[in-house]
Amino acid sequence: MTIYTTIAIRDMIDHSKEVYDALLQTDLPLARAKVSRIVARDTQNLDEAEIIRACVESVAESLVDGIAAPLFYAVFGGPSWAMFYRSINTLDSLFGYKDDRYRKFGSFPAKIDDLANYLPARVTSYILVFSSMILGYNFKNSLYILHRDGRKHPSPNSGLTEAAVAGALEIQLGGTNFYNGIRNVKPKLGDAKKEFRTEQILQVNKLVLLSSILTAGFYMFIYSTCVWFWEEWKFRN
Repeated sequence: MTIYTTIAIRDMIDHSKEVYDALLQTDLPLARAKVSRIVARDTQNLDEAEIIRACVESVAESLVDGIAAPLFYAVFGGPSWAMFYRSINTLDSLFGYKDDRYRKFGSFPAKIDDLANYLPARVTSYILVFSSMILGYNFKNSLYILHRDGRKHPSPNSGLTEAAVAGALEIQLGGTNFYNGIRNVKPKLGDAKKEFRTEQILQVNKLVLLSSILTAGFYMFIYSTCVWFWEEWKFRN
């Protein structure tokens, strides 16, 4: 139960599905309200394409700090490590913003959070590529965009999963967002081979769900292998 509280996959999938349902009803005000629950950007003036982009970006980004990293620390460190990671991530969410109010205090949790997510983000980004192959998405393009654009993002970690998703779905993420009325331009990830469509929300959900399962399995395999070798070494010595 303790480990379960550190993993946020179900809520993100549910919220993104609510955005999808609102778009199916062509209810843009409702879709804006729903997507505002999972993004920090201003949503009151977003059109349908921007709502879809916001939703896809948020789900892709959440794969690291909401799923992959907590699983990593839970498997290799147990519940206490998973809870410690979640506390770091929460501090970063609350104070890790580069504004005048929290600049000095917020820089420390932001850097620690980046460090804590470093390895899980890189493992998961390649698992995303593998998942896109299983699901029949463009896995070759996913790998290409991951290598080409993954490091363009201001975050050293979330840009990797966003780039892998952008490549798999053949869309372009990033661009102009507004936060409290202030314009913010982020690097563009991927190529706009396809226009934004509502079904891409379901596609990214499938990618994240499958990648979560494969990530958990990969961690367990590595952990079990290490334990087996350790026990063999102790037995022979």
